[in-house]
Amino acid sequence: MPFIMPLSNLEATLENVGGKGMSLAKLSRAGLPVPGGFHITTEAYRRFVSENGLQPRILEALEGAKATLPASLDKASRQIDKLFTAALIPSEIIAAISTAYADFEDAPVAVRSSATAEDLPEASFAGQQETYLNIRGEQAVLETVKKCWASLWTARAIAYRLKQNIAPADMALAVVVQKLVFAEAAGVLFTANPVTGRRDELMLSAAWGLGEAIVSGAVTPDTITVNKATCRLVQRETASKLVMTVRTDSGTREQPVPGRLKKAPVLNNSQVSDLARLGLEIEKLYAVPMDIEWAWACGRFAILQARPITALPAPPLEWPVPTPRVILSRGSFAEFLPDPISPLFGTLAVPLAGKASLKMMSEIGGINDPNSYLVTVVNGYVYIGLKMTFNVIWSMLIMSTVASKKMLSTGRQLWAAAHAKYLSVVRNWQDRELTKLSAQAMLAGVREIFTETADYYTAVQTGPIPISLTSEMIFSNIYKMLVKRKGEPAAPTFLFGSENQALRAEKSLFDLAMWAKTDASLLETLLNEPSDRVCQHLSESSGGAAWDEFRTRFAAHMAEYGHTIYDLDFAKPIPADDPAPLVQALKAYLDGTAGNPYERQKAALERREQLTQAVVKRLDLLRRKIFLKQLKWAQESAPLREDGIADIGLGQPLIRSLLAEFGRRLVQVGVIARAGDIYWLEAREADALAAALDQDGELVSQAGLVEERKSKWQALRKVVPPNVLPKNPLLARFAPREDQHGDMLKGSGASAGKVTARACVMRGPEDFDRMRPGDVIVAVITTPAWTPLFVRASAIVTDIGGPLSHSSIVAREYGIPAVLGTGNATRRILDGQIITVDGNAGIVSLK
Repeated sequence: MPFIMPLSNLEATLENVGGKGMSLAKLSRAGLPVPGGFHITTEAYRRFVSENGLQPRILEALEGAKATLPASLDKASRQIDKLFTAALIPSEIIAAISTAYADFEDAPVAVRSSATAEDLPEASFAGQQETYLNIRGEQAVLETVKKCWASLWTARAIAYRLKQNIAPADMALAVVVQKLVFAEAAGVLFTANPVTGRRDELMLSAAWGLGEAIVSGAVTPDTITVNKATCRLVQRETASKLVMTVRTDSGTREQPVPGRLKKAPVLNNSQVSDLARLGLEIEKLYAVPMDIEWAWACGRFAILQARPITALPAPPLEWPVPTPRVILSRGSFAEFLPDPISPLFGTLAVPLAGKASLKMMSEIGGINDPNSYLVTVVNGYVYIGLKMTFNVIWSMLIMSTVASKKMLSTGRQLWAAAHAKYLSVVRNWQDRELTKLSAQAMLAGVREIFTETADYYTAVQTGPIPISLTSEMIFSNIYKMLVKRKGEPAAPTFLFGSENQALRAEKSLFDLAMWAKTDASLLETLLNEPSDRVCQHLSESSGGAAWDEFRTRFAAHMAEYGHTIYDLDFAKPIPADDPAPLVQALKAYLDGTAGNPYERQKAALERREQLTQAVVKRLDLLRRKIFLKQLKWAQESAPLREDGIADIGLGQPLIRSLLAEFGRRLVQVGVIARAGDIYWLEAREADALAAALDQDGELVSQAGLVEERKSKWQALRKVVPPNVLPKNPLLARFAPREDQHGDMLKGSGASAGKVTARACVMRGPEDFDRMRPGDVIVAVITTPAWTPLFVRASAIVTDIGGPLSHSSIVAREYGIPAVLGTGNATRRILDGQIITVDGNAGIVSLK
């Protein structure tokens, strides 16, 4: 590889000229107005590093660098910078650069770093390496080239690559030397709207002088939005521009903008249209939305850089209601599916859930219209819907009175029967040897098990949930109207301490931690080894008598409680798949940062008994009788909701095992790349592949389709789904607002108290390891599988949920504030941000 290449060289690639250089070469070859220049290839960087013996010392300096520890990054960067400063450029590289620069006749140039992991569609690295403007003279160019090479190892560049999992040994840097544009104005052009995500708009910024003032944030530029189809202005915001970057004899500096230009538009309408057309030409060349740096000089535009936009919001979506006169909401069944669902779940499981729901509506309300109650998918998100016709509304009114009585009287028995049937089906499939099943039999098993999952969930909806809700509501009203005095605790205090599945799981884990404390060696391992290493040890065959006993006890705990779900989509892992969050909770019991659940329950039971006795003593006979009767019912019913929901995932481990085995077989024949890719196929596609697999038929790779769907899912995950459809101000009053903005979020105050603490924003178990003791859990919703986190949390904030959701119940038991149903807390609150959670007022303050 040569040390020098002409700017438009056909052989310019990512490997030899870096991302920025490759892009400039492509633009130049396409005839776009790119300033002339040349590349100093990655071969020059590698020769410089090799000749000076720098590589092992670079890697040594990076050994202690961690993306989360700024001091470690600064230390590594300083060490490497000293190495580069002391190193000498080999004579043959000096000769090559000097010869190339001679063509400029000592004219000022821009010297730009161009890394091999830069300006890529998946990682822009924007601003991570250095650019130097107005460099003049051979010696100055050589010194600046060395500075560019060293900028590969700035603290921010090291951190960025660590977060992107790019190995330092794979990195190299090229340099682009270009004729300097004496810019009268400069800025950035996006060929899609980076704020809204709209692909039919361009947005550009413009400021006086060189573009460095915009890049550094020293100036607020003009912002102009342009219609892509016509290249005409949609909106112009002319800023008051106070400073500008200008060239000097030896570099650049900032100076005040002349008075007449401060509030003057930088570009006129004609210039805006011309620049927009250049942007469209560049976008067509790359076939993706682009981020383009431009300059205006001597009556024409110059293109200084172009890279794909890597963080473009998803374009605004239409949210159609599939059936007329139906109101959709993200409640009930949808609450257990906070993310967009996988294609397999959407096409296999959702229809089964819909059938179970219609069956429920028919049995308890006599509603048989298949469009009366829907479980449907809109833009990847699950919604439940009710048809707003007179007949359906009338049936619902009747059901609310007649069927409610039936649910309260027989709901527990029907739930118990559904639970027994569900467990029977799961055990039946557990007794089969998966490796001997046909692929079609596996899918049949998935359908049979999830049918029972859906039937069980409807039984929970018509038994434990309404019983818990009604009993607590009636008790709370009676307590408030007939019993409560000023200053006395709220009604839920009388229900704290109830035994339920979540508490039993917590006790089980606590018992395991207390047993582990009896062995000093085991205790040391559990406390000092990272959670992922402990999980790895759990799968090893032997580690001594104490460790083997711990593994046996932990396995027993997982067998009992490992099926609880984070997300009902069977594409999502369950605790049995990755016990790291449970290990982290166990560590909290071992080091004392989490409390004793037995003591907490005992204190709650003693407190409610003391309160009960105090109330009973002062009540007359009639009020005492009513109070005690309703209290007994509420206390007996309180655990039902958590117990019912905890077992929704009973079939999940087996469903995931069946699909994993099917996926492995498809991997063996080259249909998909990984077993988990099975979830990105639709049911009809999986059925066809299963039939072909069983009958030795023709099989075609689905790898491209899988990757396309994964990308679409990632884009949909960035969307905030409306909580109610159709979008309607009247309906929005009855649901969490997903469009809240400002410094305050309103929700439902579900557990009293007020806390100011660090927010930990989590979408699922993949984020659990980021939580620190005392953090506020910020989530779309929590399920019983999240309970191990509550022992270390100071408060709870959710997008979805209300006073009887899991988050509310557990938060009250732990005595921590909770604000639920904020609509968009996970999007509005930044991870690590200090927030105030006021569970009394139902408000989250962001500053």
